[in-house]
Amino acid sequence: MESAINPNTLYWILFIGIALLSWIVSASLESKFKRYSKVPIALTGRQVAEKMLRDHGLTDVQVTCVSGRLTDHYNPTDKTVNLSESVYNSASVAAAAVAAHECGHAVQHATAYAPLQMRSALVPAVDFASRWVMWVLLAGMLLINVFPGLMIVGVCLFALTTLFSFITLPVEINASQRAVDWLQEAGITDRETTPLATSALRSAAYTYVVAALSSLATLVYYIMIAFGKRN
Repeated sequence: MESAINPNTLYWILFIGIALLSWIVSASLESKFKRYSKVPIALTGRQVAEKMLRDHGLTDVQVTCVSGRLTDHYNPTDKTVNLSESVYNSASVAAAAVAAHECGHAVQHATAYAPLQMRSALVPAVDFASRWVMWVLLAGMLLINVFPGLMIVGVCLFALTTLFSFITLPVEINASQRAVDWLQEAGITDRETTPLATSALRSAAYTYVVAALSSLATLVYYIMIAFGKRN
């Protein structure tokens, strides 16, 4: 008996819904960071990062400036908090939120935060899966009637990348919570600006939620193809 739901129809319904949600989240994030970049505070992003690291006793982590937009990240390999030029040099609520968030990852690393350790452990496998998954899935769909096991392998590889997306969620949310808590405790933000930092980081976290949902929807699509052909 054929499946009552066509995989292609279901996928496109989910794809359009998630694409619309992604656009809304991205537009909201862009708008908030544009507004909050105009709300001044006393310290630049670099100074905020350096102070947060000092306050947590992380003397072996360096703060660097990198080119590009939205290139801010923490590198656990060389223990560097890398801030984009607009964050590094800006004394605004938006810059402080981003800088503190990236330092939140450094604190996670130093305290062996379990979800971060799990994500780091998965990186080699996810890198391998990301390189090969689309080729395996393409071959699996072309050869599904001859070699159905290949499609299953592709689904497993894609499932690994989806798992990685969901493990990323608590890592990002926790880093933002650490950032907001410290910004308030350290007096970097006050009763008026703390909600702005919280709002900006929450919107940034939503982008990871949407990415995870998109990956899950695609995984469901491939599963329906792989197992639907058995019926």
